Formats: sequence, structure tokens, C-alpha cells
Amino acid sequence: MIPVILPLVLAACALTTPVLSGEVTVLDLTRLAAGQEWKIENRSVQAVVKDGKNAVQLDARPNDGLAWLPGFSFENGEIECDILGRSQPVQGSFVGVAFRVQDEKTFDAIYFRPFNFRVPERRAHSVQYVSHPDWTWNRLRAERTGQFEKAIDPAPDGDQWIHARIVVRKPKVEVYVNGAATPSLVVDELSPRTGGSVGLFVGNFSPGTFANLKVTAEK
Repeated sequence: MIPVILPLVLAACALTTPVLSGEVTVLDLTRLAAGQEWKIENRSVQAVVKDGKNAVQLDARPNDGLAWLPGFSFENGEIECDILGRSQPVQGSFVGVAFRVQDEKTFDAIYFRPFNFRVPERRAHSVQYVSHPDWTWNRLRAERTGQFEKAIDPAPDGDQWIHARIVVRKPKVEVYVNGAATPSLVVDELSPRTGGSVGLFVGNFSPGTFANLKVTAEK
């Protein structure tokens, strides 16, 4: 399917309108930094310019953090985002994108562990799918070992921006990193949800920096 490109900066009037098939919606992260329209759970957010990108930065706190747009509806299509984490400390960077968001406890997410990207014994844990509240990373690792987390090839630099393209065509989810032709992760969703919002995710004690969040809808 080749979508018709209809660029749209999300405004207040669009918040309760589903994304139409073929539309490209650029989610306005400046509104997130200004505390407008977005809902933020367990983080503070500030606008930053990082490596020439206009971005937002979520701070580090205990437990997961989430920022999403209430009323925004996404079913199938593509989500793209530039994401910056950090390679140190170990267990100090969990950064990604949430979808199927119902509230701060109920969502699916694809997230990255930059501290694992180039460490041979940990590379297999570089990119992760989760479906909260039921399927957390630790439950998946214990019960579905190796199925919902993979390495990224070629391995990115954990201290540099990555570009993530997440293709959602229920039940399939594919994750492409830095323009790669082959997905780093392919999974079937574990959630029965078919809609929900889109947002930014950071994990326990993790900050995260994000830019250029874009959604392309499909039927």
C-alpha cells in the first residue's frame, strides 16, 4: 500500500478524531513540553535542542514513565521517531514508543536498551516488545524467552540518535532501525486492543530524548 501523504501537525481540534487512512500526522512535541494536550505520567518534560534536532526530554525517575495524547486514535500503520538514550550506566536507559495506549497502565510499547547495543553477551536484549499490564518484560523473558526481544544488526551506537520505524498491522508488529531493510524485531501483539493512542515511553530510572514523532495510518 502506498499512502497518500497528507502532512498534518496535530492541533487541539484533532484530538478526538481518528487518524484517517493515508494521513501522515506529525505529533507536535512542543505541546508536550508546554504541558498542553498531552498527558504525562511519572515524568517531567522539557524542550531541548540536541544535535540540531528540536526535541523533548523526559527526566529519570523510579518506575516507568509515559506521555500520550488522550483521544488520539491509531489502529494500523507506521510510527516513526528519533530516539536518544545512553550506553551508561548499565540498566539506565529504556527508551521507546507506546501504542494501543488506553491509560498509564494499559498500553503496548516497543523500547530500546542502548546499554546493550554493542555488548556481545547482551545484544540479544537490545529491542523489546511489551504489552502492559499483563505482559511485562520480565514475564516475557521468563515465559517466552527470546521471542519478544532481539539484537539490532548492525548494532547502533548507544550514545547516538536512532531512527525507529514501527510497522503495526495487527497482529503483526515489525521494528526497523536506522533505515534497515530487514526488521530487527517481528512479533505478534499480545493485546486484544485494536485502537488507542500513541506516545513516548521510558523505563525505570531512565531519561529519554525524542524528536520527529510521526504516525502514518493504514486501513
